[in-house]
Amino acid sequence: MADLAAPWIAHAAPLPLANLDTDQIMPKQFLRGIDKAGLAQGLLYDLRFDAEGRPRPGCVLNQPAFAGTDSLIAGPNFGCGSSREHAVWGLQQYGIRAVIAPSFGEIFYSNAVNNRLLPVMVSPEHGQALLDQALACAAAGAGPLPLPLQIDLPALTLRCGSIEASFALSPRHQRMLLQGLDMVGATLAHATQIEAFAASHFAAQPWLQDRAMRTRERLTAA
Repeated sequence: MADLAAPWIAHAAPLPLANLDTDQIMPKQFLRGIDKAGLAQGLLYDLRFDAEGRPRPGCVLNQPAFAGTDSLIAGPNFGCGSSREHAVWGLQQYGIRAVIAPSFGEIFYSNAVNNRLLPVMVSPEHGQALLDQALACAAAGAGPLPLPLQIDLPALTLRCGSIEASFALSPRHQRMLLQGLDMVGATLAHATQIEAFAASHFAAQPWLQDRAMRTRERLTAA
């Protein structure tokens, strides 16, 4: 898993679409597997490919200059729609480490943090300025592509040329990302306290311990 704890240079492609939902990010036909494998192919499939499966040359992710893309600069309400976690997994399998946008779908945002995909939520003004700069560079072929920008997770700042933007994360989410923890890992970090609570809880109410197992044993014996 890529390290997010130190400032790093992201290489961003513009995706100037508002309300890009999870059905578009990861279409339903790629949800048939029982694991996370093979989702990179499905990422933004209908934007990247036509009905015959041919790459759309107008899609920024199909352009050779953007082969090094590891971040997206998107429009507002990115990841709205259904709760499919596959959208986050597909972005990560494609190589995306961060998505920069003025706002995110609430469930997508949680899924992203829980899987260590960094959601960088900037102001609408900064989001538009970053999109404008990325689009101008892409159109003119001016400057390095994908657009380089510095993301500093400890300081919660983003810099790109003359643009300096701050972004917000809850202390819990920032800590998870800095420590490389998903939701399971964040929970296990409190294992000692959880075990102590369970011990005191069952000491006070012993009839509750292993109740489901005992009920199953009784029903099986009957």
